[in-house]
Parts: sequence; C-alpha cells; structure tokens
Amino acid sequence: MVEKKELAVVKDIKVPQVLNQQDVLEEMDGLQFSFTHIKIPSGGGLGFEVPGDDDEPDIVKEIEGVIVHHHPVNAYWAEEYTGGNEPPDCSSMDGKLGTGEPGGNCKTCPMNEWGTGRDGVGKACQNRRRIYILRKDEIFPILISLPPTSLGNFSNFISRSVLQKSKRSYQLIVKAKLKKATNKSGIEYSQVNWSVIGQLDEKTTGEMKDYSLAIKDLAAGISIEEVEGKENGSDTFDIDGVEFKGKQV
Repeated sequence: MVEKKELAVVKDIKVPQVLNQQDVLEEMDGLQFSFTHIKIPSGGGLGFEVPGDDDEPDIVKEIEGVIVHHHPVNAYWAEEYTGGNEPPDCSSMDGKLGTGEPGGNCKTCPMNEWGTGRDGVGKACQNRRRIYILRKDEIFPILISLPPTSLGNFSNFISRSVLQKSKRSYQLIVKAKLKKATNKSGIEYSQVNWSVIGQLDEKTTGEMKDYSLAIKDLAAGISIEEVEGKENGSDTFDIDGVEFKGKQV
C-alpha cells in the first residue's frame, strides 16, 4: 500500500487587510479599479503573461498562491473579433443571467448551445471562469480568466483535490502550470493544470475566509470588457478542444 503524504501546513502566509467595497468605491471615484490580469498565451505557449513595468509582459512558468475566489462568466460577441477590447453584446457575471442582447437565462439561451459557434463548432457564447489567486506578500490577488479548454481541468481539481478532501479553496496553497495540448484539428493551445502544494493553518484559514469575502465584493465590479474583452482574440475552443478560434499549426 502506498503511504499518502500529508500536506505541509504553511504558517508564514500573512493575510492582507482589504478595504471594504465602499471605501474602495470612494477612493476610486471616477477611476477604474482592476486586479492584475494574467493572460494565458495563445498557440500552446508555456508561460503566463504577467504585466510588467514596460509594455512587454513578464513570462512566468508557474503561479503559486491561494484561490480566494472563483466564479463563472459568459460573454457573447455577435461579430467576429477584429482587435481592441470591445464590450460584448451580451454578458453574465455569474454564468446564469445574461445582460444585453439576447440576454436572459443563460441555461436556455440559444447562443449557449453546442453547434452555434463559428463554422457550427462549439458555442457562440464563451463560457469562462475567473480565478483570483493571492500570491505571497501581495495585497490583492491576480486574476486569470480560464478559457473553455481549461474548465474541465479546473472542475476536476476543485472536485477531487478540494471538495473531496473536505476543504475549501481558500484553505489551500495551489500551483498553476501550463501544458501544451492539441485539438482534433491539429491546433495547439495552452491548458492550465492545477495542483495542491500546501495548506494553511487554522488561524490563517479563518483570516483568509474573511479576506475572500472582501475580494468577492470587489470582483463583482470588474467588467467583462476589462478582462475577457482583452482576450477575445486569443485561443478559444470548446471544452473538448474542438476548434472555435485559434492558431493553426
């Protein structure tokens, strides 16, 4: 029998104090609050694109930290992407209720059905998931918007490595890495893989839970065009890796 290793308990993580939503709104009055947006590269790249001090992003192979919040978002653009960060024709910040045209219940929306995407493949509406990861010694979490090709991995990770271990995501220290995958059409794309590398002690877990609630409030104000609009031209496939948009190899 293989002996299971116990997760290391990490005690040197300091949970930052976050201003409540009202304080942030007052401080940012007339300005656009945002989290640092980490992009997943197109064409099977193996480095996350992190905003740098100049116009060129820093390339990071791994991201470690605590997932303090995650939620689904849906975005639909009626016209094919031509550049820029155009607002979507319809969007949903919870993956359930769409605002715009066509709007309404996402579950029954015709644009959210398989076969409505470009050339009759995938979905016309992009189903994504925002992941907020607090890295060590930082005040605010970074934000990753997972494309459809990475949703299956994340769903399995939360189910098997978090919930089946009687944990919540804000209790664990995780690592995100990219791997190159190829779909049935021969298109390479980058897929995010997740693993647990440690857990917080009981005291820090309680503090992180409160922190995650504060981040949840702030996250509600981040628009689709601010994040997903800037990735509308990147690789986008359905969850099975069938071509929707991408880079031919």
